[in-house]
Amino acid sequence: MKRLPSRTLLEGPDRAPARAMLKAVGFTDADLKRPLIAIANTWIEIMPCNFHLRRLAEKVKAGVRAAGGTPIEFNTIAVSDGISMGTEGMKASLISREVIADSIELVVRGHLFDGVVALSGCDKTIPGTVMALARLNLPSLMLYGGSIAPGRFDGRSVTIQDVFEGVGSRAAGRMTEKSLRRLEDCACPGSGACGGQFTANTMAMACEFLGISPMGSASVPAEDPLKNDVAFEAGKLVMALLRRDLRPRRILTRQALENAITAVAATGGSTNSVLHLLAIARETGVPLRIDEFDRISRNTPLLADLKPWGRYVATDLYAAGGTRLVAKRLLQARRLRSSALTVSGRTIGQEAKTARETPGQHVVRPVRKPLSRHGGLVILRGNLAPEGCVVKITGHEPLHHRGPAKVFDSEEAAFAAVQHRRIKRGDVVVVRYEGPKGGPGMREMLGVTAAIVGQGLGQSVTLLTDGRFSGATRGLMAGHIAPEAADGGPIALLRNGDRISFDVTRRRLDVELSQAELQRRRARWRPPAPHYTGGVMAKYAALVSSASEGAVTGTPAAGRKRRR
Repeated sequence: MKRLPSRTLLEGPDRAPARAMLKAVGFTDADLKRPLIAIANTWIEIMPCNFHLRRLAEKVKAGVRAAGGTPIEFNTIAVSDGISMGTEGMKASLISREVIADSIELVVRGHLFDGVVALSGCDKTIPGTVMALARLNLPSLMLYGGSIAPGRFDGRSVTIQDVFEGVGSRAAGRMTEKSLRRLEDCACPGSGACGGQFTANTMAMACEFLGISPMGSASVPAEDPLKNDVAFEAGKLVMALLRRDLRPRRILTRQALENAITAVAATGGSTNSVLHLLAIARETGVPLRIDEFDRISRNTPLLADLKPWGRYVATDLYAAGGTRLVAKRLLQARRLRSSALTVSGRTIGQEAKTARETPGQHVVRPVRKPLSRHGGLVILRGNLAPEGCVVKITGHEPLHHRGPAKVFDSEEAAFAAVQHRRIKRGDVVVVRYEGPKGGPGMREMLGVTAAIVGQGLGQSVTLLTDGRFSGATRGLMAGHIAPEAADGGPIALLRNGDRISFDVTRRRLDVELSQAELQRRRARWRPPAPHYTGGVMAKYAALVSSASEGAVTGTPAAGRKRRR
């Protein structure tokens, strides 16, 4: 084993002050002679997604100790999308991804740890932790806290998606306020991240296919007793990685990224995965373009029947055979880069072959009977999205739409219009100045999209935005429009009544205006004043890249070259 970084911190007479301070919090000489393993936790008391991570961290630490290491836990931040959705607070969500990555990097670099186990739960904690692991390139892995169990409402399983859509149903008179309150009371029955194939479960699965999380660990539900065992084994596993000197950049390869995109496409996963996988690729130095999501999705069958558009939730997938079963199906379909390495030391192909399918399960389809011949991720371009935009197609949405624009310069204005029944069949709702820079922070539009669906307009109204969508969004919705409005993208030039055309088959999103008219409008356009002139929001707006590049911050040259 190479000389460990912690030895520089702890060995020799001149390091007595460092040892003294560590002894003050309970570490012994014996502890300090062992490898120091950082337990980077994203526990927070504000949401179910991460609420149980203190318990899991204790199990991880026990595993590290059992395998001969000394675990040291620290915490970072988390922002709940589900709680902040529809408010100014939602602008903090995507920005938190960068802060999570930066803070983990700083603590680990500042204290010369030898390895890392990062615990994640809600949406941005997953890519944020993995981005940090890629930067640090120490023996490490990410452990996901697991999914929440579904609630039960009027004899059916429900998730937070149903509550958001219930808001629209109540506004349309299709649900009473009393029923909405009953739904609210039972939709989230305990700890764990949102239960469908929304962003958290999508990214957790993607991380297993990236190989940075142990295969099968993510799909174990948050409150399943087996989750404690999974956490203990994760603690042991990081010590094995240390002994083998197996580091993230040997795992987070081009093949691994393609496997992750394939898994998202095959399960109808969240459009947020595009942002996050682009960001992870940048941290690893692997070139990845937004159009590659479309290419891979075109060649990947849709196999998993999961919410928000399907019938089942994450706990059903676990009962059916879990992530390994999805990997096995993709191996059978010859869509898996089977030689890609994982933190277990085995290839993902080897992991896939160990899958156990529950007899009679209906969650994951056989390869010969897919839900669709193509995956769910689609990238559109056109005169409204020269750098591209992201659409999720699962076979339940129209592939073509042409209608008049209803233009709003904020999510709040759009939501108010939906709630007051000012959106009609055939409309194209445009929500702009909500991009990475313009928001800042690229808010999700679940409040708006769910209200549209809740009013029964999901098949007849489309939406486009330079903001994002929740993984729970469904319908024909184009997000991540780039360039964004704040950068003078064409979306900034739209007016009420402009005819907008979605053509998913041709991968086009256009406004029916001449280039000359767009140029005339551009000559009169002026950027709006920034929402924030100081603090983290202003700093983010000044540094953030386009959504087509992952909405990342940092120096322009960072991540361009594959680092060893």
